[in-house]
Amino acid sequence: MTASGSGPSIKRKLSGWAAIVGLLLMPACGERNVYSPPPPPQVTVSQPIRRNVVNYLEFTGNTQAINTVQLRARVQGYLEKVYFQDGAVVKKGEPLFLIEQDTYQAQLKQAEAQVHQQQANLEHAVVETNRYTKLVKEKAAAQTDLDTWMFQKDSLQAAVEAAEANRDLAKLNLEYTIVNSPFDGRIGRRLVDPGNLVGAGEYTALAQVNQIDPLYVYFTISERELLRVVGESGFSPARVEKMKIPLAFGLANETDYPHKGYLDFAAISVTATSGTLSMRGIFPNPDGKILPGLFARVRAPMLGFEKAAMLIPEVAVGYDQLGPYVLVVGNDNIVEHRSVTPGVKSGDNRVIRGGLKEEDWVIVEGQIRAIPGGKVNPVRKPMTEAGQETEAPSSAGETGKGAQ
Repeated sequence: MTASGSGPSIKRKLSGWAAIVGLLLMPACGERNVYSPPPPPQVTVSQPIRRNVVNYLEFTGNTQAINTVQLRARVQGYLEKVYFQDGAVVKKGEPLFLIEQDTYQAQLKQAEAQVHQQQANLEHAVVETNRYTKLVKEKAAAQTDLDTWMFQKDSLQAAVEAAEANRDLAKLNLEYTIVNSPFDGRIGRRLVDPGNLVGAGEYTALAQVNQIDPLYVYFTISERELLRVVGESGFSPARVEKMKIPLAFGLANETDYPHKGYLDFAAISVTATSGTLSMRGIFPNPDGKILPGLFARVRAPMLGFEKAAMLIPEVAVGYDQLGPYVLVVGNDNIVEHRSVTPGVKSGDNRVIRGGLKEEDWVIVEGQIRAIPGGKVNPVRKPMTEAGQETEAPSSAGETGKGAQ
């Protein structure tokens, strides 16, 4: 009984193990799951173009008013009136402040009266001198009397001139009681309120007026750049100043150089401490939107000379801790990190002064998908002068070839 009962149990166990082993062996008999890498990312590449461009120099500077005047009280007195609003635009000759005039009007009347008195005394001395001249000729008077009247006439002539000078000075003092604008410009806030005594012992500052149309932009050129410009052009700074070299500048919120002007001043010596030469451009500012003291990016041409230069689109230039660079697709479509020396901007392009060859293929679109040392699928597009790529005819076979 025992032997016959154990036979079916063993058979059932063996059948179960065989089924498990079969399930485990089934994947080995089918296809394997093999990892397939993604295709190389597609990027757009272009070769640099060579064009004649104006070689520009770029500087940093600051805007400054062409004229700045600190208005001061030139006579003593109480400030009676202020004729302007703080920050207003003023015209040349426009009255701005009034200092009390009563004292100076009285002084002018007193000076005029003194002139009349001295003129009367002089007229009397002239009459007496003429009379005694006749008497002396007739031997009816002594020569000493004539000499006395001649001395009196000359002294009174000097007294009249002194009285007239005092009268003119009194007129000036009366005119100084009205402070006028010296030129067209914009005035700041008043520094003294009406009712205060001004000009007592010193010329009290009343307000400041700036003329900002046109506007100055001051900047400096380094000694190295100065020597290079003089060496390449053969022109001295004094000659360049007379040539009115065109300049352009842009503010901090402007990407280009929209404001046009010209160079009108170069300093006569290089600053020894900084090794720079101060220069100045003049620019129109009819609407007065550009204020003094703003940071300015100044661009100046190298005296109008054009030179052949290598250009690539501005978007192709990147920057990292090592400086400016571009991504170049080399043999076998491998991406290469290439450090470059950028020059000035020309439209949408950037001049490359070093680190790149004309036969190099530069990635101009899809840089974020390109990894140095990795492989890419380049699509070639010739570059135009404006920096826009145009579609180049290419077959499927050319797309997969290495960009060489």
